[in-house]
Amino acid sequence: MKKNRIVTWALSAALLLEACTASAQFVGERGADNLKIGVAGFTFRAFDADRTLEMLKRMGVKYVSVKDFHLPLNSTPEQIAAFRAKLAAAGVDGYTLGPIYMNSKADVDRAFDYVKRYGADMFIGVPTYELLPYVEEKIREYDVRMAIHTHGPDIAHFPDAADVMAHVADLDPRIGICLDLGHTARFGASCVKDLKKYRKRIFDIHIKDETKASKEGQTCEMGRGVMDIPAIVRTLRKIGYRGVCSLEFEKDGQDPLPGVAESIGYLRGVCDAVGYR
Repeated sequence: MKKNRIVTWALSAALLLEACTASAQFVGERGADNLKIGVAGFTFRAFDADRTLEMLKRMGVKYVSVKDFHLPLNSTPEQIAAFRAKLAAAGVDGYTLGPIYMNSKADVDRAFDYVKRYGADMFIGVPTYELLPYVEEKIREYDVRMAIHTHGPDIAHFPDAADVMAHVADLDPRIGICLDLGHTARFGASCVKDLKKYRKRIFDIHIKDETKASKEGQTCEMGRGVMDIPAIVRTLRKIGYRGVCSLEFEKDGQDPLPGVAESIGYLRGVCDAVGYR
């Protein structure tokens, strides 16, 4: 009996050593290191910029889409410089702005002036259908990209990628899509199919999990809902997506950190498991 236990322990130790050796060979090659995982600024809508950056730093998140409640649209160049300095000190890239809603030409003018002052080469916008010709003029004038955010069944215009492309396919190719995968599922569309079909015009991605693939669906911690996150990550790898994939956690606005940390950890684990390259 004692001899059998010794053999068992020896075998277990050998297997553990083999596993550790195999793991060591992949240090620096984790899938999560190859997908730019960020957080959408709306997630931290109840917190100021300092507290938001503190939470991002704790999770090791290096990308954030900046919302106007953290950096108002009327910010001066000096205020923008100070905000950017905070980002740099925290090791966070405020890689884009928005979503910015535009219901008039004045709104469009204000949005593009804001983007120029900030120095972004892409922003997330939600204009009305009627404003698209004017938006195209501004895209050409300012030489920036705009990703139209999809909102699923919640608002009438731009519910999914198909609707965005129906309205912008013949416009300047710098007008593209911010594909919100949770809203895509809630609208009844296929995340995987849309990622493949519209990959050339997808500039940004908002990722989340949902309790149901219908209008009644609510954001939940990633991995607990109905979204097939592994299939989404495999598709992102297949299409060679190199933009940022930002978690937009709409749940627990007053205390989002536990759910955000769980979701980021889950997403990183999925990236590692599928070997995101």
